[in-house]
Amino acid sequence: QVQLVESGGGLVQPGGSLRLSCAASGSIGSIYAMGWYRHGPGKQRELVATITSGGSTNYADSVKGRFTISRDNAKNAVYLQMSSLKPEDTAVYYCNCNSRVGLTTIQRTDWGQGTQVTVSS
Repeated sequence: QVQLVESGGGLVQPGGSLRLSCAASGSIGSIYAMGWYRHGPGKQRELVATITSGGSTNYADSVKGRFTISRDNAKNAVYLQMSSLKPEDTAVYYCNCNSRVGLTTIQRTDWGQGTQVTVSS
């Protein structure tokens, strides 16, 4: 089994910054990609950013230029540096991990329990 634990959420004023961290542990095969999703009040869960094992990144249009995703493969960790935060960024942020099942070619997806980010004056 794979466990994901997020940290770094909190309350920040508009224009401020936060850095989210997520570490994966357990029976992990090679990780193909990790990412961040968020679920704001009254909204559907949406992709924020992803990063592959090779370092390729993908961002939601709403966060491009403001958020940066990074990865530490040795630690099975992914990070999300958030700057120029807006009230619209308020959401629970979830870590996601897509990995190989053992030595097979089967992929699995795991989710963290989320960390709250609140952007407010």
